[in-house]
Amino acid sequence: MKQIISTDKAPKAVGPYSQAVSVNGTLYISGQIPVVPQDGSVPESIEDQTRQALKNIGAILEKAEMSYSNVVKTTVLLDDIANFAAMNAVYAEFFTTEKPARACFQVAALPMGVKVEIEAIAVR
Repeated sequence: MKQIISTDKAPKAVGPYSQAVSVNGTLYISGQIPVVPQDGSVPESIEDQTRQALKNIGAILEKAEMSYSNVVKTTVLLDDIANFAAMNAVYAEFFTTEKPARACFQVAALPMGVKVEIEAIAVR
């Protein structure tokens, strides 16, 4: 059974995709960029951008009645791999126990010129 998950506490999709899709107890969260959903602003620093992207993921998890502890895999996209350590320090604030599997890549560019985008998969 497929269910579309959407919340106004995370940025609206900027294309033909859903914020998240739940299928048989698995939640697939689309890449979240660090847009503040209330006003559309984007924080400046990599630390604040990482924090906002993860807050957006948290809002989607909450809508799906899950939490960060349900996350089993993330993919982090960075515009500059030199930001890895700073991103990692903030990331560790959100995943404190039973850390999910993760991949991290540097990419040529991200939507809206942001520094980070994070997608996640969570299970019940």
